[in-house]
Amino acid sequence: MTTFVDRVELHVAAGNGGHGCASVHREKFKPLGGPDGGNGGEGGSVTLVVDSQVTTLLEYHHSPKRKATNGKPGAGGHRTGAEGQGLVLTVPDGTVVMDRKGNVLADLVGHGTTFVAAQGGRGGLGNSALASARRKAPGFALLGEPGEARDIVMELKSVADVALVGYPSAGKSSLISVLSAAKPKIADYPFTTLVPNLGVVTAGSTVYTIADVPGLIPGASQGKGLGLEFLRHVERCEVLVHVLDCATLEPGRDPLTDLETIEAELAQYGGLEDRPRLVALNKIDVPDGQDIADLTRASLEERGYRVFEVSAIAHKGLRELSFALAEIVSEARAAKPVQENTRIVIRPTAVDDAGFTIEEVDGAYHIRGIKPERWVRQTDFANDEAVGYLADRLARLGIEQELWKVGAKEGDTVVIGPEENAVVFDWEPTMASGAEMLGRRGEDHRFETQRPAVDRRREKQRGRDSAEQEYLDFEALSSDREQLEQ
Repeated sequence: MTTFVDRVELHVAAGNGGHGCASVHREKFKPLGGPDGGNGGEGGSVTLVVDSQVTTLLEYHHSPKRKATNGKPGAGGHRTGAEGQGLVLTVPDGTVVMDRKGNVLADLVGHGTTFVAAQGGRGGLGNSALASARRKAPGFALLGEPGEARDIVMELKSVADVALVGYPSAGKSSLISVLSAAKPKIADYPFTTLVPNLGVVTAGSTVYTIADVPGLIPGASQGKGLGLEFLRHVERCEVLVHVLDCATLEPGRDPLTDLETIEAELAQYGGLEDRPRLVALNKIDVPDGQDIADLTRASLEERGYRVFEVSAIAHKGLRELSFALAEIVSEARAAKPVQENTRIVIRPTAVDDAGFTIEEVDGAYHIRGIKPERWVRQTDFANDEAVGYLADRLARLGIEQELWKVGAKEGDTVVIGPEENAVVFDWEPTMASGAEMLGRRGEDHRFETQRPAVDRRREKQRGRDSAEQEYLDFEALSSDREQLEQ
């Protein structure tokens, strides 16, 4: 059964935002008490967090689909919907997050480092939040935005200072077991080590981590053996140690040939040319092992390598090797620039940034921009008043003016948003927006239902006043006639 996984493909989906509520407050003697629809809740996000206790991506190998919960819709009485529950995924230290094209999204190093893999959708505004002096009681609310969904690739690259490389059964696991407290599986057959082993070494005042990379054979960089799967684990190391077997019985192998083969594989993998190298001639305790080491040492030193003759079984040469590695690690750490405190960088929008772009493609005008695309997602196209509100927003943003400038004419096709989820319509610049067709600006057609009763009372009063005035006029006329007759 697989117990170590260092590369997985994961589908993450954030929660959708809850829809806003369109509601009007009603109580006795107040049939239209004003809008009181609440906002929808935010959708939950999917976040990756580095946990030093996690050492493998096995959990995501078995369940590669993860989703956060949706936000709840708003309700009347100014009640905001509950937010969706976010999903926190723990990953090992040294996890690299990429998209499916191989673009690096995040390099997670250090306990507690976080990365939002999928952002939750915004909750839609209720009609209470949309009310204004022009639109006193909106009969619509905004829809919640869908949560972000994406496919990501996670690769684990061990965070180690020293990497042991060499042929299978060269003694790497034995060395790491005696240099540190690690207890890897050790046997005398190839590919005993199936996963990278990590150990912590203390040499004087320097503490560093050491890892062995299993399965390096000729052709490992092209996928043979296990080398290609685990060569990524040496990318973060500060120094490479070639562990050469001085007691191999395989024909055609000797320490120099093994070194050239492993170096060729590292060169083909790439990116490790600047790492310092040390050579550990291992197994000098076995018969003829010391003789082979003596014959090989001069040739290795001529090539510029620092050579150490060691024996994991007899514990020979381990102290010298350990302190030499500590020296190189200390120098590498001192050469790294000091990380400054995190600074907040503010990047204001450019003065001439309209917030959208218009491009003509095959006779259609494609509009792209964060605001117009978000507004389209929030619009309920089954509600005419909501469509009119969208038209007002797009007009205020300047899209209609820009369409005139780029040569658009009435009836031309306009596309807003990406092709897979776009809104397509024929442009009619002179058409009144839906909100305007429902009534004059600043008025609401639903209040018209209350006006007839008021108007009838006013008409009755005007009628009474008119009748009374006519009676007074008649009395005055009669009085004048009596005076004339006398």
